[in-house]
Amino acid sequence: MLRVAGIAIFLFLFFLIGIPVWGVLWIVGKFDEGKKQRMALSMVQGGFWCILKICSATKTTVIGRERIPKDQAVLYVGNHRSFFDILIIYSLVPGLTGFVAKKEMEKIPFLSTWMKLVNCLFLDRDNMKQGLKMVLDSIQKLKSGVSICIFPEGTRNKGEDETELMPFREGSLKMAEKSGCLIIPVAMNHNSAIFEDHLPKVKKVHTVIEFGEPIDPKTLDKEQKKFLGAYTRDRIIEMLKKNQELV
Repeated sequence: MLRVAGIAIFLFLFFLIGIPVWGVLWIVGKFDEGKKQRMALSMVQGGFWCILKICSATKTTVIGRERIPKDQAVLYVGNHRSFFDILIIYSLVPGLTGFVAKKEMEKIPFLSTWMKLVNCLFLDRDNMKQGLKMVLDSIQKLKSGVSICIFPEGTRNKGEDETELMPFREGSLKMAEKSGCLIIPVAMNHNSAIFEDHLPKVKKVHTVIEFGEPIDPKTLDKEQKKFLGAYTRDRIIEMLKKNQELV
């Protein structure tokens, strides 16, 4: 419980300090929007790193980070079992990166402001029109050089076997095909052992994250393109099974 309390105290201080920082970022953005986004991303990544240190869950084996292109935006596609998934991914990715979150998170004070500052997008799963707009906004961000991270299972997978993923929503990967960007499959092992497996405690565990070989939708055959979500899902499952022995 001490780790939970430590995280809560850190978040309170981070959000409190963030209030005057927003003013500074607003001024910077008037002259250089790119610099504003980089500064915001750096602060959020630093905050995530501190949280991982506080909860002592930072013993993470990282595989394939060198596979991520440094000169172009990509679509990160990962399995989703823990609130800590995005913290671990975000602390490792290079360049501007936003992620797709459920619409309800936009209503959370302070947190939603930081999310918007780092190019996050909000998805209303019950509104098809809004969902289409989110995809179009994602395509625009990818074309402008901002990477996007998504979890196509749609919600946290609570199954006992972490290698059994829920079906991927095919439409969520259309943004890669339409923008022409590469897909980076991301496999995360053992993240739910940090918190979700034994609520409300946060425990020190060993996690594994692998960034897979980039997938270029343009090079796939017709059937693979048609079911791009299923193809990417299979790649992630392969990595999850392979890396189970490392945990």
